[in-house]
Amino acid sequence: MERRKWSSNQKLQIVLEGLSGQIEISKLCAKYQVSQTQYYQWRDQLLKHGHQAFDVKNVTKKEQHLEQENQKLKRIIGDLTVELKKNEYEL
Repeated sequence: MERRKWSSNQKLQIVLEGLSGQIEISKLCAKYQVSQTQYYQWRDQLLKHGHQAFDVKNVTKKEQHLEQENQKLKRIIGDLTVELKKNEYEL
């Protein structure tokens, strides 16, 4: 028998449906053809690591690029400032 692959979204949907209390876990598991053991493992994993969903900093590629460019420009400004200060002391 081939094992089924569940996406993260599917697992979340199933666990949230079970946590809603509107359906018995045994019926939910039969509906999605998931063992109760598997359901409880997913539920425990969600409850243990669910807080991380709020810790994630959603940064787009554009924001990452702008941040890198900002850091580069700050380094250039710093280097030029040091060079200007050196020239002031040499005069």
